[in-house]
Amino acid sequence: MKQEIERRQPKGLLDYLSLAVTTFGVGYLPLAPGTWGSMVGISIYLGAALQNGFWLNEWSPHIDLPFVGALTKAIFAVLLAALCLVGIWASDRAISLLGNSDPPQAVIDEVMGQLVTFIFVPFGLSWPFILAGFLLFRLFDIWKPYPIDDLQVLDGGLGICADDLVAGVYAGICLAVIYAVSLSI
Repeated sequence: MKQEIERRQPKGLLDYLSLAVTTFGVGYLPLAPGTWGSMVGISIYLGAALQNGFWLNEWSPHIDLPFVGALTKAIFAVLLAALCLVGIWASDRAISLLGNSDPPQAVIDEVMGQLVTFIFVPFGLSWPFILAGFLLFRLFDIWKPYPIDDLQVLDGGLGICADDLVAGVYAGICLAVIYAVSLSI
C-alpha cells in the first residue's frame, strides 16, 4: 500500500509543526518506530492518570470522587479528539515531507491508537493492565483484522491514522472485557 511520493523540503512553521506532531520526536528512532510511538501514548496516559491522582488527593475532601474521575476522563476524551484532528492534519501534510504515503516515521497514529485503547477503562490501572493494553494495541496494529487493513487505502492523513484508531478500539474493547472479568473474580 505504501507508495513513494516526491519528497519536498520543509518550508515554514506549519511544515515543521506537522513534522513535530507526526513524528513525536521518536519516529526516527531505529527498530520499530511504531512501538516507540505506542510508548509515547503510554507516557501520555500515565501522565493523565497521575494528574487524576493529584486531583483526587488535592480535592477529595471537597468534591465527590466519582465526579472528579468522570471530569478527568471527559477532559481526556476531548483532548484525545483534538489530538486526532491535529494528527490527521499533520500526517496529511507530512506525506510530501517524508516522501511516502504511509511513512514509518509518522507515529502520531500509534500515539492516538494507544490512547484510544485506554479510553475504555478507568484511570489508574495497575501495571499488568497497562502492559496488556500496550500489547493488545500492538497486536491489532500489526495483525490488522477486518476492517483495519482496508482503512489504509483512505487518502492522506486519514489513511495513515484510521487503521490505528480502529486498532485502538479493538484493543480497548478487549482490555475493557479483561478489566470487567478481573473485577468479578
